[in-house]
Amino acid sequence: MKGLTGFAIGWIKRFPHGYEAFGSNLISSQFGRLKMEKNSLKMTNKVGKIIIGTSGFSYPDWKGVFYPPGLKKEDWLKFYAEHYEFCELNFSYYRMPQVQQMEKFLSYPLKFAVKAHKSMTHDRLTAKAARQDFFEAVKVLQQDDHLAAVMLQFPFSFAYTPENRKYLLELLEDLDTLPLVVEFRHPDWVRNSVFEELTKHSWGISMLDSPQISGGMPEFDSVTSDIAYLRFHGRNKENWWQGDNVSRYDYEYHQKELEAWLPRISSMAQQAKTSYISFNNHARGQAIKNANQLKTILKRAELI
Repeated sequence: MKGLTGFAIGWIKRFPHGYEAFGSNLISSQFGRLKMEKNSLKMTNKVGKIIIGTSGFSYPDWKGVFYPPGLKKEDWLKFYAEHYEFCELNFSYYRMPQVQQMEKFLSYPLKFAVKAHKSMTHDRLTAKAARQDFFEAVKVLQQDDHLAAVMLQFPFSFAYTPENRKYLLELLEDLDTLPLVVEFRHPDWVRNSVFEELTKHSWGISMLDSPQISGGMPEFDSVTSDIAYLRFHGRNKENWWQGDNVSRYDYEYHQKELEAWLPRISSMAQQAKTSYISFNNHARGQAIKNANQLKTILKRAELI
């Protein structure tokens, strides 16, 4: 076991107007844009590859909006692959993936980010054997470079505590030979000591576009591995805390909201070999519309 450094032993002091991370000069407002110290990954003039996709693909309300009305469900992913190079797989959060199941995805010309099973991120009661089952299934996608990342999305309840820092380190070490990306939903994780620890191990972090509300995640820019990751969750303030998995992300971005991300995406792509951008505002095909809009914006800027 590696030493419990960085987020594993770091402490935080609360101040009335923000946070001060131990061992860094970071002091930030909870609600404003965080200005982070530059991490150890150097920015270059060379822009890495940017790949845009959506969080999931199997949505009935995409039929007639994206999928042709007469297209059979078993042909949806094939159709999706004709338009995108990358897709997040969400079913693995609800059902532990199986080797034979993952082998079927090898026939598609896509890169996949596989969401970690909920027992690892939300219930956190998974035995080592269950983690091994997940690992064995997902590593199948490493054949022919189909695996973009394993997405470990933690809930708001996963706060920055010594117990959770220890758990996170052990979990990431268990999966270390896979490309890993962590998404936090509790704002206390947004600190330089966490970014530095992730960078040390080449573990990625997901940046978010989400509602800027009390208790929500502040905006931050950080690339901690050769993978940069950005997820657009929508800005539905009314349903963020009370909504379900559909209404929470029910939001359509305006053109100007996406254009505002251009300099940040450019910066992100200069720090990573590959940048994955995923739209999770899937209701009524809004993710498809916004993904296409962002593609156009980035093409005009000659970033893709």
